[in-house]
Amino acid sequence: MTEYLTNYMKYISDRLEKCSDKKELENILSEHLDKISFMQHERIVHFLVTFMFAVILCIFICAFIFSENIMLLILVTIILVLLGFYIKHYYFLENTVQEMYKIYDRILEKINR
Repeated sequence: MTEYLTNYMKYISDRLEKCSDKKELENILSEHLDKISFMQHERIVHFLVTFMFAVILCIFICAFIFSENIMLLILVTIILVLLGFYIKHYYFLENTVQEMYKIYDRILEKINR
């Protein structure tokens, strides 16, 4: 997903810079709104997964504290590492969607000139 979004952002920025025709700008706008919609959905799903991993981590930390079972510490470590990767990916998605909003504004600005 990271590579897909990075490539799309380069593609749409290049296309927007080269375009001056109002009809083509409207096509770009329509396509971009679809992509924003898809990425918003992706962002929500990743937020929910990240949140669930955080809840699961808290549960296992509490279980470890009360039982002092070393196997739970291993499980907590694994979940903590996974949560770190989920947070990193969610951060990327969040920032990219915000950049997509800025591109949307640039498209509207070009259309309304």
